Amino acid sequence: METRRIWTSDTLNGYVAFPYTAQVACVEREIFHVRRATTTLERVYLISSQRRAEASPAQLLALNRGHWGIENRLHHVRDIAFDEDRCRARTGQTPRVLACLRNFAISLLRVLHVSNIKAALRDLAAQANKVLRMFRL
Repeated sequence: METRRIWTSDTLNGYVAFPYTAQVACVEREIFHVRRATTTLERVYLISSQRRAEASPAQLLALNRGHWGIENRLHHVRDIAFDEDRCRARTGQTPRVLACLRNFAISLLRVLHVSNIKAALRDLAAQANKVLRMFRL
């Protein structure tokens, strides 16, 4: 079980040596581990370029919580499905091109409502004619 609290301030902006600071925030996460019956308290500090009128404390909290969405929806999938961390391409435009191709493949499978991307990639690698049918070729 997790409880999150946020405190924001725009009066501290003059003390923060960071460009475009509009507000700062402290997010406190109190996590109760049911199995161990222990509580963990964690605090993180945020700097935002959005003023309070543009991003309320509730919106900042939602943005902070959604921060890992990109990691979980894309980078984790790229690493699991394509074993991207072991890729040896590290020079020139090759890493960027490969990342674009991987993103395209993941996006295409999501548009087709594939629930298990890794299994779908294995299936498509074994039966290339399915890939051609996806592109209607």
